Amino acid sequence: MLCEKRYFELFRREPEGLAFCPYRVCPIGAHSDHNLGKITGFAIDRGIHIAYGPGEDGRVEVVSLQFPAPARWDIAAVPEAPRGDWADYLRGACRALGKRFPLRRGLRGVIEGSLPIGGLSSSAAVILAFLSALCRVNGLSLSPRELIDTAWDAEKNYVGVSVGTLDQSCEVLGKKDCLLYLDTADGSYERIPAGPGMKPWQIAVFFSGLEHSLAGSGYNTRVDELRAGVYALQAFAGLEHGSFAETNARAVPFQVFEAYKDRLPAPWARRCEHWYGEFRRVEAGAEAWRRGDVEEFGRLSFESGRSSIDNWESGAPEQIRLYEILRRTEGVYGGRFSGAGFKGSCIALIDPDFRERIAREVTEAYLKAFPALEGKYAVYFCESADGAQL
Repeated sequence: MLCEKRYFELFRREPEGLAFCPYRVCPIGAHSDHNLGKITGFAIDRGIHIAYGPGEDGRVEVVSLQFPAPARWDIAAVPEAPRGDWADYLRGACRALGKRFPLRRGLRGVIEGSLPIGGLSSSAAVILAFLSALCRVNGLSLSPRELIDTAWDAEKNYVGVSVGTLDQSCEVLGKKDCLLYLDTADGSYERIPAGPGMKPWQIAVFFSGLEHSLAGSGYNTRVDELRAGVYALQAFAGLEHGSFAETNARAVPFQVFEAYKDRLPAPWARRCEHWYGEFRRVEAGAEAWRRGDVEEFGRLSFESGRSSIDNWESGAPEQIRLYEILRRTEGVYGGRFSGAGFKGSCIALIDPDFRERIAREVTEAYLKAFPALEGKYAVYFCESADGAQL
């Protein structure tokens, strides 16, 4: 690994370990986990590697091969507020883990990502890989649930992104060749193997050429709009409710939304429409996967993507064009935006027999529309994988 070579160049010794966390894709269930929805997902065989060893005198010193400036701080004096750079995710991980366990040893590491940043939850992956390394040098062991919750705490409460646990759950609980079907309300999950007679399938990632950051996107605004709609629905229906921050769509039945949706401001109604529709699509998608109907699963994934455009109102023009190209490309079962849907990537489930044709046709159509992105746009074919291990 390049990160191991770079580690030796910087620190003049071999790394003591190599941590890895896979990226994830979510075919159905996007933009719903922050309000306790259900999701589907896969961990994939690409992700974040960190070559690491213990830091001297409690120092943390981390270099990323994707960003120019190194990051340094003391394990006992992590800045209380984020600095606004790439290393906030790591500082947040230190603070979140430090709430649970005393941390005495720092860490030196070099981070390497195997795909461009944008749409595959690289933020959660880098936090999880870093937590894995930090736990090892401090002699700690976390359960999968503790690992998920600690990574969520870092991104939600330190970095300041209103995420749920979709990303962390897929990247920890994923199992090769199985669909992860997760209820974020209680953390219960099922790993569903492909049903009998399912047609061959493979995961494709289409990187738009534009990277994104959740903290700088409209992500938090849309989550607030959904929550505002749900808060209003509770009031209209005379339901008991607490503070705005405690409000979530899972607590309000779909029938209440149907009865009062016309009284909501249009943006709030659209955010709610996406959440309730996505909940039903996830349940239907899990059953389609269970019975081996990858084509129906793909159709629901395309529906999910359409709702992200029309109801969640996400997606850069480049992503929307990619989605539209995928919809008319033979051999693509289904697909949607990946991640928050503000720049980044599109993902698809494809028939592997059409792989080369799909790559050629999608690339030609996309670069015809956006010729300036030649050399930045890329296609990757991936396999499902097991989640991160401590």
